Amino acid sequence: MNFLAHIYLSGDNELLKIGNFIADGIHGKPDNFPPDVQKGIILHRHIDTYTDAHPIFRQGTKRLHAAYHHYAGVIMDIYYDHFLAKNWKEYSNIPLGDFVNAFYQSLQDNYELLTDRAKGMMPHMIKHDWLGSYATVEGISNILKQMDHRTKYRSGMGNSHKELLEFYNHYELEFNEFFTDIIKSVKEKMAVM
Repeated sequence: MNFLAHIYLSGDNELLKIGNFIADGIHGKPDNFPPDVQKGIILHRHIDTYTDAHPIFRQGTKRLHAAYHHYAGVIMDIYYDHFLAKNWKEYSNIPLGDFVNAFYQSLQDNYELLTDRAKGMMPHMIKHDWLGSYATVEGISNILKQMDHRTKYRSGMGNSHKELLEFYNHYELEFNEFFTDIIKSVKEKMAVM
């Protein structure tokens, strides 16, 4: 799962969301952070492990593997954020724009908790409204092109919007089934944290 799904799955706890957001840049035990940020980091790791092992997610990556190799999972994460954003009203009573803007504000309010990587990314994320842009294929296409640029075009991700369009209905149905499963798994994990 990519940023939007991680943030959404964190629930209403602002610091848990921050932890979930910065987790990719944290290795080892996250002892230097406040307890709720630590929980967010741990939750992020659970979500990644669960997602990567889920048969539905793996089925989707198989469609991409021949063209994108080890980037297939990264592309799937982006696709899944697209379907979450596109179908946002099915998962939240808060409008997507309001949810996204509240999170951007939270990043600014908790700047001192962010990793250097997150601090460097945050201005671009807010300026270009990455999270809100996930709702459209054009927005996802732009994100994939930016990610391709970061790999010096070795990944080919800039072209992966074509597979999204080709298998759009398959991916959307798979996402809906998968997301029901991960919501349940996250609730179970949070109950014991």
